[in-house]
Amino acid sequence: MNLLSVGASYRTADVATLERLVIADHAVPGLLEKLVAQPFVGEAVVLSTCNRVEIYAAVSTFHGGLGDICNVLAEVSGIPATELAGHLYVHYDEAAVLHSFKVSSGLDSMVVGESQILGQLRDAYHAATEADSAGRLLHELMQQALRVGKRAHAETGIDRAGQSVVTAALDVAEAELGDLTGRRALVVGAGAMGALSVATLTRAGVGPLRITNRSAGRADRLAEAYGAVAVPYDELDQALSEADLVVSATASTEPVLTRERLEAAAPLVVLDLAVPRDVAPDATDVPGVTVIDIDSLAATRRSMPAAAETAAVEQIVAGEVDHFLAWLRGSDIAPTVAALRSRAEDVVAAELRKLYSRRSEFSEEQRADVSRTLHRVVQQLLHSPTVRVRQLAAEPGGDQYAALLRELFDLDVPHATPANAVPEIGGQA
Repeated sequence: MNLLSVGASYRTADVATLERLVIADHAVPGLLEKLVAQPFVGEAVVLSTCNRVEIYAAVSTFHGGLGDICNVLAEVSGIPATELAGHLYVHYDEAAVLHSFKVSSGLDSMVVGESQILGQLRDAYHAATEADSAGRLLHELMQQALRVGKRAHAETGIDRAGQSVVTAALDVAEAELGDLTGRRALVVGAGAMGALSVATLTRAGVGPLRITNRSAGRADRLAEAYGAVAVPYDELDQALSEADLVVSATASTEPVLTRERLEAAAPLVVLDLAVPRDVAPDATDVPGVTVIDIDSLAATRRSMPAAAETAAVEQIVAGEVDHFLAWLRGSDIAPTVAALRSRAEDVVAAELRKLYSRRSEFSEEQRADVSRTLHRVVQQLLHSPTVRVRQLAAEPGGDQYAALLRELFDLDVPHATPANAVPEIGGQA
């Protein structure tokens, strides 16, 4: 099996495309099941956030796996495969490892260094574990990606560059409104992004701050935690009219902020951080209303230079990629070495049976002595070559040694190993 990552993000697709690709939480198990049912896909993890949708997979062949994943994405999004191809990026084997580590450390984020992606990746991995779609390769890749992300934030100053998407959006809003201190604000949605918005707005000194959500209980709890005020969802129009700044981050599949609503609430600055978007397509040009969405935010952030702290993270990532690839090459040779030793044991056992059938006069003690001697000879003969081949296999290009051993000794080696047989290097993140 080989590693393959296929996805679309703010770098390659506009919000309209991401809206069609986004996978709701409740739909992830079904998508994982569909992916691993494909002929060339053995394992899968789905990462779906407000600005990226990615599939990490273990595949038997590159082209077959890529075709399977693209077909599934086309099916669930309704985007024709030919159109979808123009928005996708593809990373294979080493490049897939590098990409996953850059994602987990925040290097590939719209706002370099933001830490929210680490929790999102953890949730994606847990979902795959629950669905039993992550096997030997993806268990190890996800565990190491999470560990790399933690290292990046613990050992470097990437957090100084790593604002959240909400903080970046507030920077843009401040250019429209001026100082945000004391500005009346409303957060629509009390999920993960809504909670992050409330925390960020509170730190920015915005207030009074109100929260509304379809589920009143979640809004109440969030408001209590941050000293804000929860507003019943059926009073949304009134709350909009009393706000200077609105952050909308619901999980609604339909627009929440219609043209009629925004016209009645003007003047207003709206940060639409939802995918699919909360602001209706025909409401982005309402007089007196400024709408800042993922597309406009991405355009602003792309022009900003990378923070100096990213160099330290890039060094960590590069070292961790080398470490992972060495483990991967070593793990590839392990089943072959085990099969070689098993073959040797079978040969010894067969020869001993022949010997004992001819020499029935051997006592049990003599048979045990002969058996131990033959096994020691075989183990000594195999020791140095198997140690050396493990060392060679961990070096670049080492994957060929496993293939050569299988060919030379005509070994039948299973292609998959149970996930629980893989050591957790560095522990599970």
